[in-house]
Amino acid sequence: MDKLDLKYGCNPNQGQASISVDEGRLPVKVLNGRPGYINLLDALNGWQLVRELKSATGLAAATSFKHVSPAGAAVALELDETERKMYFVSQKASLSPIATAYVRARGADRMSSFGDFIALSDECDLSCAKMVNREVSDGIIAPGYTEEALALLKAKRKGSYCVLEIDRDYRPSGLETRTVFGITFTQEHNSFIPTAKDFDNIVTTNQNLPEWARRDLTVALVALKYTQSNSVCYASRGQTIGVGAGQQSRIHCTRLAGNKADLWLLRHHEKVLSLPFVEGLSRNDKDNVIEQYLADEREEDVVGDWERWFKERPDELTKEDKRAWLDSMRGVSLASDAFFPFRDNIDRAARSGVSFVCEPGGSLRDEDVIRAADEHGMTMVFNGVRLFHH
Repeated sequence: MDKLDLKYGCNPNQGQASISVDEGRLPVKVLNGRPGYINLLDALNGWQLVRELKSATGLAAATSFKHVSPAGAAVALELDETERKMYFVSQKASLSPIATAYVRARGADRMSSFGDFIALSDECDLSCAKMVNREVSDGIIAPGYTEEALALLKAKRKGSYCVLEIDRDYRPSGLETRTVFGITFTQEHNSFIPTAKDFDNIVTTNQNLPEWARRDLTVALVALKYTQSNSVCYASRGQTIGVGAGQQSRIHCTRLAGNKADLWLLRHHEKVLSLPFVEGLSRNDKDNVIEQYLADEREEDVVGDWERWFKERPDELTKEDKRAWLDSMRGVSLASDAFFPFRDNIDRAARSGVSFVCEPGGSLRDEDVIRAADEHGMTMVFNGVRLFHH
C-alpha cells in the first residue's frame, strides 16, 4: 500500500486523514506544502475535469475549484481587450495558452474563486505561475512545472503554498469505491466525455448549432460532470460563466447559475469597465466593489459612499440599464446534468442570453420544455446523458 498522510480531514477535529492505493504508487506527488482532505478532493476532481476538457477540445484547460465543485473552468481562447480589463490583465502582458485558460477559469466567478484549488491540463509555465501568484489560492495540481514556475509557486504564502504533481498517464480502475457510515459503495467509473455525436439530437425548430456553441456546450457538460448535483452551467467564449451547484430543485440551480452569468455579462458593460478606482485598490477589493455595484440590494452603498473606493463619483448602473444590457445578450450556452422538469428553467435562461441548450431529455413535460425553447428561438439538444455527481 502507498499512503500519504494529510494535514487533517474535512475539518480540523477529524484526524488520521490520508489517501492511499492498495497496489502500485500514488499518482500524486507533493512538491510543496501539506495538503488537507478537501484539497485532495478538489485537486483530483479538478484534474479529471481539465484532462477531459483537453481531450474533448484539443485546447489547454484549467479549472478553479472550491468545495468540490468548479467555480470556473475554461479552455485557452485568446483574451480580447474587454476580457483583459475584466480580469485585470495588462493589455501588454503575454500569456501562454495554459495561463490564458487559468485567467479565464479564475475570471468566471472571481468571488467564488477566492481561496481556490487550481487544476491545469498542461505543464505550468512561468506565464501561468505569475497569474497564479497574484491571486489568493490554496494550491495547484498539474502534470508538471517548469523550474522557474515551481520556484515562484514554492515561495507563495510564505512557502506554504500547496503544489501537487499528477502523473498524466495514470488511469483509475474501472470500479470505484467509497465508504459512508462504515458501508462501502461500489460503482463503475463515469467515463463519459462529450463527442460530436452527443449534439446530433436537436429537438427544436431552430436547428442551428455552430461549432463554437458545441465547444461551449462541451465546456459546460464536462464542468457539470464534476459539479455537485443538482447542477446547471452557463458557458460562453470557451469558459463557464455561471455554475449552480448542489441545489435540491433544478429551477434554483438555473437561477443561481443565471445570476452568476448575469454578473459576468454585466462586467462587460462600459460603466463597469470604466469604474474610477482609487490607486492601490487590490483586485480582491475591486471584485467586492464591482459585486456590490452590480447588486440590486447592496450591503454597502458603494456609490453613495464612493470616496472609499473611487477617485470620483461613478455613474450608477440602474436596474433598467442592467435589464437592457442583458436583454441585448445572445449566444450563451447552457447545460444541465439532468432533464428540465418544467419550462420555467428555459424562461429563466432566456433572461441571461441563452441561445443553446443541452440536457438529457426524458421528462414527462419534454414537449412543454421544447415549446418554451422554440418560443425563445433557442436551439436545444437532448443528449440522453445524465451527469449526477455526489
